[in-house]
Order: sequence, then C-alpha cells, then structure tokens
Amino acid sequence: MQATADRPTDDEGRLGALFDAHHQRLYRLSRRLSRNAEDARDLVQETFLRAARHASSVPSGAGHEEAWLVRVMINIARDRWRQMAVRKRGADDLAFTSAPVPSDSESALLARSIIWQALQRLPPRRRAILVLYELEGATIPAIARLLGVAAVTVRWHLSIGRRELAALVNGQDRAATGERNE
Repeated sequence: MQATADRPTDDEGRLGALFDAHHQRLYRLSRRLSRNAEDARDLVQETFLRAARHASSVPSGAGHEEAWLVRVMINIARDRWRQMAVRKRGADDLAFTSAPVPSDSESALLARSIIWQALQRLPPRRRAILVLYELEGATIPAIARLLGVAAVTVRWHLSIGRRELAALVNGQDRAATGERNE
C-alpha cells in the first residue's frame, strides 16, 4: 500500500526530471513550429500536460523520452494547424500586409514572411521534418528516431518538402499542392 501512496510523488518527480531534461530543446522546436513565443510556450506546456496525464505511457531512457515528447508535441501542433486551417478556409493564406518598416530590414521581413507563410501551407509532418533538419540541425537518423519512422521516409519528406516549399515561395501553388492538368 505504501508504494501506491508514493506513486503520485514518483510521477511528479519523473515529470520534473523530464521537464528539466527536455524543455529547452522542445521549446526551440516549438518556437519554429509556432507563430510566436507565446504559442510556442503553450505548445510545450500542453506537451508536458499530456505527459503528466499519461505518465505511464512515457518510455524510459533519455532518447525514448525525447522521441515520445517530440511526437506528442508535433501531434498537438498538427491539431492546432488543422484548427487554424478550418478557421481560415476560404481566405487567402498568402495575403501579406504589414506596417511600414525601415527600408534596410524590409527585404528581410518580406523574405521571412514569405517563407513562414509557405511553411504554414506544407503538410504537418513534412513541415516538422523540414524544421527539424534545416533549422534545428537534426540529422536524418535522429529525426527518424524522434518521429518513429524510417530514415528513407525522412529523406523522402525532405525532398518533397523542399520542392513544395520552393514552389510555394515562387508562387506555383499547383505544383506545391500536387494538382495536375489532366
């Protein structure tokens, strides 16, 4: 009976250890998956809330814990992207409006906005893989382990994702979405 009484403390301690070990990396990734710092913090918080609710589901071992947490976070982000897509249905996703900015940073701001908006239009898994590889600097085997897929799948998503991103940036929506003139 004593072990049962101590169990919540053990789970709390484990959750604290998970947070200490992984929150910074998760925040960096979530920052790249979110529009702003507040959304990124919410994403990390929701990830750890799910870990707290399902503490027995979190595997042991630093690599396995991180992979589980990353998968949970990407699934949460994917759900949020779907919700945003439903809300924005019918609106032009690539509309760009901004307040006037100094001319020296105008090009950088415009380029960032175009890339960000193009990334938003990619399928969630492809976007996550591109962010992990291109922005986080994760290796293909590491991404494969984190997402629980084969390395060849990661390479495929990178290849297709880069082409789709380039097409979106160049304004070729049909090529990026896979539509064909048949």
